[in-house]
Amino acid sequence: MVMIRPIEKGDEARWRVLWRGYLDFYESSVPDEVTAKTFERILDPNAPVHGLGAVLNEELIGITHYIFHPSTWSVEGYCYLEDLFVDPAIRRSGVGRALIEAVRERANAAGATRLYWNTQHFNETARALYDQVADLSPFVQYRVANP
Repeated sequence: MVMIRPIEKGDEARWRVLWRGYLDFYESSVPDEVTAKTFERILDPNAPVHGLGAVLNEELIGITHYIFHPSTWSVEGYCYLEDLFVDPAIRRSGVGRALIEAVRERANAAGATRLYWNTQHFNETARALYDQVADLSPFVQYRVANP
């Protein structure tokens, strides 16, 4: 049975494998210092970045990272699910849904008035799940790199 729990220090090696898989899927990369800082933030109870892991047979098989932040549209604030990745060998087994639900529970407990995330339009496998658990936003995202 899959257990969802906060990411722990002992998860770092396997977390890095899943993190690399996530970045590779999106044909992206980040410097090693960003990866190290991300893991450090996940473990820091005072940092705004939180991480959950899906564990099966004592192995980390999925990860999600989320951030609570204030909003000009809500007194309580929002929760942004920034990253979600499940080992490809385990996909379509409910792990992604369980990770989203665990973030939803934490967002609800924190009083967030919105849980939201982004994905690329071509990510059809993930979007099939997202269409079942959330509403598609009509907004289009624009970016300025290194402002």
